[in-house]
Amino acid sequence: MAYLGIQKQISRNNRNSVLLLIAFPALLLGMVYLFFLFTSGNVPSYASGRFVNTAPWVVAATAVWFLIAWKFNTSMINAATGARPLERRENKRVYNLVENLCIATGMRMPKVNVIEDDSLNAFASGISDSTYTVSLSRGIINKLDDDELEAVIAHELAHIRNRDVRLLIISIIFVGIFAFIANVAFRSLRFGAIGRSRGDGKNNAPVILIILVLSAIAYLISILLRFGISRSREYLADAGAAEMTRKPWALASALRKISGDPLIEAVQNKDVAQMFIENPQLSDKKGFSLGSLFATHPPIQKRIQVLEQFA
Repeated sequence: MAYLGIQKQISRNNRNSVLLLIAFPALLLGMVYLFFLFTSGNVPSYASGRFVNTAPWVVAATAVWFLIAWKFNTSMINAATGARPLERRENKRVYNLVENLCIATGMRMPKVNVIEDDSLNAFASGISDSTYTVSLSRGIINKLDDDELEAVIAHELAHIRNRDVRLLIISIIFVGIFAFIANVAFRSLRFGAIGRSRGDGKNNAPVILIILVLSAIAYLISILLRFGISRSREYLADAGAAEMTRKPWALASALRKISGDPLIEAVQNKDVAQMFIENPQLSDKKGFSLGSLFATHPPIQKRIQVLEQFA
């Protein structure tokens, strides 16, 4: 499996990160304008005036949200996954595998975390050299042989090298904003907006309903944008791991074992779940899930078949 054009991949992900930083706020501002348009009797001039006065506050609030999430993303992800630092003295085997791959590829050594779960899964996170982290479940450490574990670590290092993790975190932050707005609107409509009146005697429910519909549409659009990012990155990281280790068969074997038990009980957040090598919320033993309709990962069997073609 050829893995060519690493600089091109990095440049593309950096460009996509910038585009997301523009696209998501633009989508949010568009939602605000439509809200003013619908609540002003479809009078564009009146809606534009209200929008111009409100837009700076929307941008400022979005920027504050983004900066807080950007600053504390590592601690939030660790809390959401139950990951903790894995000390070198605790498992020299893992550290040796990570270090050897980093030396071979000229990468800076990332932090290494462990998730105390007997299932098999792993993910990479971070936005800079000082925060990049590879997290491995206890099960994947104990149940894979050296070649298989090396391949999984290489896959996660490829995500870091390609800047996939940075791009994904940006998308997660903005999707979270739309999800928050939709949730607030839904709760307002359900638990108090209906039947209440504004100062002018008019009912609040239609206004809240408009907010809910617009935020739900914006949320769905942001989800689709995120899926477009997520689905191809796993194939690219698989190719990157095969290029690093020269053992595509090892990653195929690891993925086959992971597919049998990827469920990590601590992971409840769907946004965080997409960071893993295989979705930790879905298990073949559970059968069909609505999550499969909006999968953030390509089918693991397809990934195995691609790898085995080059084994």
